[in-house]
Amino acid sequence: MKLRSLGLVVTVVALGFFLAACGCFQQAMRGETAPPPAPEQKAAAAPEEKQEVAAAAEAPVPAPAPAAMAAAVEMADINFAFDKYDIRPGDGETLKKDYEWFGTNAGRVRIEGNCDERGTVEYNLVLGQKRADAAKRYLVGLGVDGSRLDTISYGKEKPMDPGHNEAAWAKNRRDHFTPLQ
Repeated sequence: MKLRSLGLVVTVVALGFFLAACGCFQQAMRGETAPPPAPEQKAAAAPEEKQEVAAAAEAPVPAPAPAAMAAAVEMADINFAFDKYDIRPGDGETLKKDYEWFGTNAGRVRIEGNCDERGTVEYNLVLGQKRADAAKRYLVGLGVDGSRLDTISYGKEKPMDPGHNEAAWAKNRRDHFTPLQ
């Protein structure tokens, strides 16, 4: 009888440890919900995009021409797909244009990773950091000195669009570039 009771106690304690370690259990305790599933996307295009991004990151970009250096260059934001942090080809082109800023300015830049409102605070902070780090790696691959780039994640705390629909969420899944003169 003692052995059976001991086995039951050990089982209950082990189950408690497993549930305590489960992020889903912790989310439920705080009243948070997991992000909804991603909208349907073309799965076949994703491998091609990754290959194009890798090829674009490896290709050297020439230094900006002196005439282009005279004009003030603004850095543009880049956006991300739902629950992703890879640089898409169109955003790679935007980063190449942002690269020109470093030719005309000696300052540093803070890359701010942002997410939409779906998901937990913790999840979005990690995803935002991965997005900021991806942009930093891309710019370093273009030739920017990594010591001139700082990264930070704001997760879902600084939305560009306060709406609660796919159009707003798409705007909020972004990296924003702030010069730190």
